[in-house]
Amino acid sequence: MNKNTKIWLNYTLGAAISLLLLWSIYTQVKKQLGGMDANVWKQTGPGLFLALCIALLFVNVLLESGKWYLLTNMVEPISYPKALSSYLAGVAFSIITPNRIGDYPGRILFLGRNNTFRYVNVSVLGIMSQLSAIFLFGLCGLIYYNVAFPSLVARLALGLCLAANIGIAIVYWRFENLLPKLANVRLLKKYIIYARSLSRVNACRQTTILMLSILRFGVFTAQYLFLLRWMNVEVPLAEGFIIAALFFWVMAVIPSVALSELGVRGNVSLYLFHNFSPNTVGVLAATMGIWLLNLILPSIFGSVLIMRMRLLR
Repeated sequence: MNKNTKIWLNYTLGAAISLLLLWSIYTQVKKQLGGMDANVWKQTGPGLFLALCIALLFVNVLLESGKWYLLTNMVEPISYPKALSSYLAGVAFSIITPNRIGDYPGRILFLGRNNTFRYVNVSVLGIMSQLSAIFLFGLCGLIYYNVAFPSLVARLALGLCLAANIGIAIVYWRFENLLPKLANVRLLKKYIIYARSLSRVNACRQTTILMLSILRFGVFTAQYLFLLRWMNVEVPLAEGFIIAALFFWVMAVIPSVALSELGVRGNVSLYLFHNFSPNTVGVLAATMGIWLLNLILPSIFGSVLIMRMRLLR
């Protein structure tokens, strides 16, 4: 295949994928907004809460793209703008996959086929750090929920979350100890050489990546709380933050596809916040708002960037 043909095919495939993703985003947003009374958005509180939420959107993007920049540079030198574009492309791919598992594969696909296995390895580190943050906050939320609203289901969830935290911590901090066992698996044996690069990641770098993940989780939890206050859902600050964090933990463990998860999000948010506020419309509107801001908006930019992606080398 000559160079001109590859260039033409790259632009054609990239444009086709971009248009497909943008159409999926458009149809889903139209469907969700169509079911919401427009008057809801006129019954809002102080605009400061919305302004803070939008400002934190940029903080959220900077934290995650900065973490991805650190991870990719463990493989090869990558500029920050390229890491940012890769992250946004990953968000676009994630919207059509269960629990947004297409995020990191989309990032890697955007970067190209060079060093793919090494990118997979550092992606595992990134995923585990984010899971650590989610389950740590989830554990705190479940402890509070068991004290405030005790039930058998809450106790079971707490036990499972505690066990998951221990397992995630072992994988994240003691990955190199698992390599000899993985090397005994025939299908994985030839890939262990790439995985050994993770064993050379020092504790300081791991701590930095974990702290960025924890900070990012705290940021979008605060975003949700600000949106709730903007929609006149009156919840105490501390308890509201904890329940908002618990909401994101529940969403992480419930299987769902991003383009169809808003209904799930709404049901979960109503269940968790009904103990604090009868304003169900406000809770649903805030849930839609955080979905639009943190997922749909970045995915639109990512879908446009995919047009530049070189699928053929």
